[in-house]
Amino acid sequence: MTDSFIETIQKSKNSASGNAVHSTVLSCYETPLVTVDIVLCTVIQNQLKVLLIQRKQPPYEHMWAIPGGFIHVGETLEQAASRRLLEETNVNNIYLEQLGSFGQPDRDPRARVITVAYYALVSAEKLHLQAHANAEDVKWFSVSELPELAFDHHEIVQMALAKLKRHLESSSVAFQLLPEKFTLTELQRVYELVLGKPLDKRNFRKKILASDILKDTGETKMEGYHRPAQLYAFTRRSPVTQAS
Repeated sequence: MTDSFIETIQKSKNSASGNAVHSTVLSCYETPLVTVDIVLCTVIQNQLKVLLIQRKQPPYEHMWAIPGGFIHVGETLEQAASRRLLEETNVNNIYLEQLGSFGQPDRDPRARVITVAYYALVSAEKLHLQAHANAEDVKWFSVSELPELAFDHHEIVQMALAKLKRHLESSSVAFQLLPEKFTLTELQRVYELVLGKPLDKRNFRKKILASDILKDTGETKMEGYHRPAQLYAFTRRSPVTQAS
């Protein structure tokens, strides 16, 4: 959204507030603008990565940011998040979960803007990235090597990663970062990348196999020079929460 568009909205509000028909108690209050932002993560080349766009317009022109934008009247927050993700990156039809809201008064230099952030996980093999809308470029960045981000997007990304770690330990959300069939080694690696620490192989396999979120496919896959590894699949392709 351009500065001129924001100015048009603000002028429209001022005009409405001065109209006797709209002169209500609510018209005495400032109306902030609302946006949605999306933290999208995947695993590529054995690294946990987050999707960023390079901004085409001010503020923060040419800087990297997470995908997002202003909502339209008549659409839900989820619809707005899905639309902006598609418009800016060509990513569509993925599971989005609300992360939280961010509303520091000075987070956007153009106007008072509150954003509702979402985060999502997706297998890299499902993606066909392409920059659209107000994005000059779209690119994956390792979570350990992020560039300086526009607005408060660094804070949003860090909160998403923290929530992902908590979610990973209590649900089957990891399925979204894996192909339909995978080995226990591949699954463990996803857990290690998200948690940022190595896991004991024996304990991990004992715990994950006892969780009832996996099923044996009866198929195998070669891993290096070792004997074929068993392929598993999640019992449900949805982020099922495990019992504590």
